Amino acid sequence: MAFTEKFGSFVCLGDSLTCEVDGFTVTARIAHDDTPDAPDQRQDGFWPSLYPNDAGFIGAGNGWRDRFATAQAKAEAVMAAWKNDEWFYCGVILSAAIDGLELTDHAASLWGIEANYPDSDNAYLTEVANELLSEALEAAKAERARQCAILCMAEGVA
Repeated sequence: MAFTEKFGSFVCLGDSLTCEVDGFTVTARIAHDDTPDAPDQRQDGFWPSLYPNDAGFIGAGNGWRDRFATAQAKAEAVMAAWKNDEWFYCGVILSAAIDGLELTDHAASLWGIEANYPDSDNAYLTEVANELLSEALEAAKAERARQCAILCMAEGVA
């Protein structure tokens, strides 16, 4: 039980994957995470540090100047790419349908994921979709049972 397709190495909002499981059609789609915080505001230790008590501490020992310069250059490149809208934070949302009838448009989701992050192939987006699949199926089965109960009550009343 997994998505056999994969999200591309470059994704856009609305890109999606679909799989069939136990009669359900499950779709994973990319949505924009509208939290406006910049990467350095979201992630402790985003900026490298030479101070041991800081979250971005690069470690002691030989070569600390090179490690710091490399980490600093990477952080600056990531921040510049974010400011240029080359990558963004997204959510992966799973929806579920049966026989073309959408049961839920938000069966499971995870937010705050980097999409098109520099030097990334976006493989993590597909991993997230697969990790959420069982949760989405549970939600779909529960919604199907709820709707069936409503229909059975309605038929009993009619």
